[in-house]
Amino acid sequence: MPFVTDDPNMLDDWLVVGPATTTPRTTRLLGETVQLWTDADGTPQCRLGDRPLTVQSRYGYFWVCPSGRPARALFDFPEHSEPGRRIIDCGGIGVAVSGLRVIENFLDMAHFPFVHADYLGKVPHTEVAQYQVQVEPATGEIWATDCRFWQPRASAAHDSGSEVLYKYRVMQPFSAMLYKSSFRAGALDAIGLFLQPIDDEHVVAHTLLACYDDDSTDAELIAFQHTIFGQDKPILENHAFKRMPLEGRAETPTRGDTSSVTYRRWLRERGMRFGVRAAA
Repeated sequence: MPFVTDDPNMLDDWLVVGPATTTPRTTRLLGETVQLWTDADGTPQCRLGDRPLTVQSRYGYFWVCPSGRPARALFDFPEHSEPGRRIIDCGGIGVAVSGLRVIENFLDMAHFPFVHADYLGKVPHTEVAQYQVQVEPATGEIWATDCRFWQPRASAAHDSGSEVLYKYRVMQPFSAMLYKSSFRAGALDAIGLFLQPIDDEHVVAHTLLACYDDDSTDAELIAFQHTIFGQDKPILENHAFKRMPLEGRAETPTRGDTSSVTYRRWLRERGMRFGVRAAA
């Protein structure tokens, strides 16, 4: 196996390798360079050297199964095809840290008032209200529900503060979704975070919006996401440990870290090794 890992959590799953709109091109995956293109009939192709790789095009991205033996189907994303939603690829941003760190940060509401002040939070509104977290037996996905947080500007379309309803979903170790209050009554905007693993300590973070917003331009929506991610990036890249420690005593959780605790336990139960810091 030419890739930098033998972890089946990576080799036997579907890994994003960037947008399906730009081909032919090369990109990096698990320490190797792969070639991507689309045949004349629209069929996606991927090759590592002379070896063809299993690939599919879904949700506007290419997804590769490195082993060619996917343990499961790619996760469902029904909001992507719902009428009336705007689908916007916000581009890929490189981050020099384990992808597991990026997903954990995505799940963390406690940092909103400090890292995303005047956008997703503001002192003194710092309390993380109790919420529910469970692993769905049918899909094995993590869901965090009943998440609420006061935000001064929850999205590009907001210009005043409000309490925002959140739901988080972790489908794969390197893929997660956020559902949050929308301007459309009774609906939730969806934000997908799909991480392309370059190696154990580098990813490209691809963000996809499936939202209801008739006022903001594509450029404004993308700029807002880049602002938020730009605030997270230096924090992520300055972790003492680039890789995620999964042993219980390495980093102390707080009451607001229920999602993180569940995510780390879920990774341990999967036997996750890629992007993980070895126990001392």
